[in-house]
Amino acid sequence: MSEYSLVSLGTMALDSVETPYGRVENTLGGSGTFFSVAASFFCKPAIVSVVGADFPKEHLNYLTNLGINIEGVEIADGKTFHWEGKYEGEMNNAETLKTDLNVLASFSPKIPKSYRGCNFLFLANIDPEIQLKVLDDIKPKYCLCDTMNFWIKSKKESLTQVFEKVDGIIINEAEARDYCGTKNLIAAGKKLCGIGKSKVIIKKGEHGCLLFMDDEVTALPAYPTSKVVDPTGAGDSFAGGACGYLASKNSVDIQDFKRAIAYGTVIASHMVEDFSLGGINGKTMEDIEVRLNELRQTISF
Repeated sequence: MSEYSLVSLGTMALDSVETPYGRVENTLGGSGTFFSVAASFFCKPAIVSVVGADFPKEHLNYLTNLGINIEGVEIADGKTFHWEGKYEGEMNNAETLKTDLNVLASFSPKIPKSYRGCNFLFLANIDPEIQLKVLDDIKPKYCLCDTMNFWIKSKKESLTQVFEKVDGIIINEAEARDYCGTKNLIAAGKKLCGIGKSKVIIKKGEHGCLLFMDDEVTALPAYPTSKVVDPTGAGDSFAGGACGYLASKNSVDIQDFKRAIAYGTVIASHMVEDFSLGGINGKTMEDIEVRLNELRQTISF
């Protein structure tokens, strides 16, 4: 049995981001980073990833100070994965200006023995063949996954194998439509539920999310924040908050899933209020609960 209730596979990156509010260079990013920081409000997560020799030590210290285990983070010769993006207008989608895979191009995850048999595993957006390998190596009690349009187009068969084996799929609305070949999100969600034993969460950005589970469809709006500085990592932090809560409860029942997506929603609302992780830094569980109660008020009648 693993020492950890939640392990994630994801990227750790140095991002350069420009929005109408400014620009940052080589700031801490990556799906695994955002996910783990969000999850750390509920449990002590562990991460599987790779960085280059140029990755600042203070970033690793930042993660460990939050209780995140980095034993599964390989420090390889070369440069860290770098993404450069730009948001304009309503900032619903990023324009990718540059993607340097660097050490990620040859990444072959090395799984610490202490991670194997964990209660929850989250497979963040990465090559589905790597997702399958890590799932087989860790053999968790429960597993949820994410993906992106690139893998839907280039490795749909392998991705379908992942979907067949996991307990939950977290996917955005464009990806759900693309994978299922339909514009109707309800039809897409039900189709995804029919693959394996999956629960399905479809992220809709500023319009909230949909949860498909046990023949029920639950709709949850986004937290009504008026300050969106940098949307980078919002979806990953949503997933981290949701999975962190589920891991803390060691449960995948419908009521816990509903609470999980609410927690994920409010954590993501903090994340977008500054560049990188600035919006969540210094926040406490009390801050999260305040917004959770405010969100609850917006949907009660």
